[in-house]
Amino acid sequence: MTVIEEVSGLVAVVTGGASGIGKGIAQRLAERGAQVVIADIEEDPLEAAAKEIGAVGIRTDVTDAASVLALAGQVVERFGKVHLVFNNAGVAPESRIADMTLGDWKWILDVNLDGVIHGVHAFLPLLKRHGEPAYIVNTSSMGGFVADMPGLGAYATTKFAIMGLTEALAHELEREGSNVGAAVLAPGTVRSNIARSLRTRPAKTQGGSSFVQNDISDNEELAKLRWLDPTEVGDVVLAALARGETHIVTHPEWYPMVAERAAAIDAAFRRGAAAREENSDGN
Repeated sequence: MTVIEEVSGLVAVVTGGASGIGKGIAQRLAERGAQVVIADIEEDPLEAAAKEIGAVGIRTDVTDAASVLALAGQVVERFGKVHLVFNNAGVAPESRIADMTLGDWKWILDVNLDGVIHGVHAFLPLLKRHGEPAYIVNTSSMGGFVADMPGLGAYATTKFAIMGLTEALAHELEREGSNVGAAVLAPGTVRSNIARSLRTRPAKTQGGSSFVQNDISDNEELAKLRWLDPTEVGDVVLAALARGETHIVTHPEWYPMVAERAAAIDAAFRRGAAAREENSDGN
């Protein structure tokens, strides 16, 4: 089991690092002495965030594998190695699945899922190369555990996929006795810009879109929930890496939703077992 108790002096890369959860993680890393690189597609916020927290900012389009490979190359050229990678960039526009265009699907999959895949592909060999303790953290969501979120079916699709990818990677790394650990971050409600995701959608893909901007400012139910500052998420993440976690949750009080889904799956297996036994008796 890989454990990262001290980040001082380590090299860390955070995608989607100019705002929200990514910036919160990057800020806590920088405060604890890590050498931090933040990557983001928005140049002005990237420059401002890098200056604010004392990080290196590198504009990166996570939907483009070559852009992420170039990011990895620049990090190694500058620092020699990398220890911590946070594949965090993501979007969360709203639409019913029945209304979505193929363009909608391509964009959200490109950002949320391919962005993580590109990060794993580009950085995992570098994390393994030096043999020192290292970690790769992929941002999923509570939507990676539970899909019953109105308007966020496509988002949940990508976040379930990230959950599966990271769990599989963690098992592979453990079996090979790797120096690298893998964890999936499943945040709940956090004060971030993800509710304004459509601002980053390329104009050339806008035609025919069913996505709408999910305005949460007047949602009474969401207002009742516990909202975290992004730096609080950074604290949760770093504490989890010090324990060698593979699943990082920010809102443990939401577990009943996960338990309800697990109970429904358990009931389905029990019905399947009963039906098989009944058929066997009939033969």
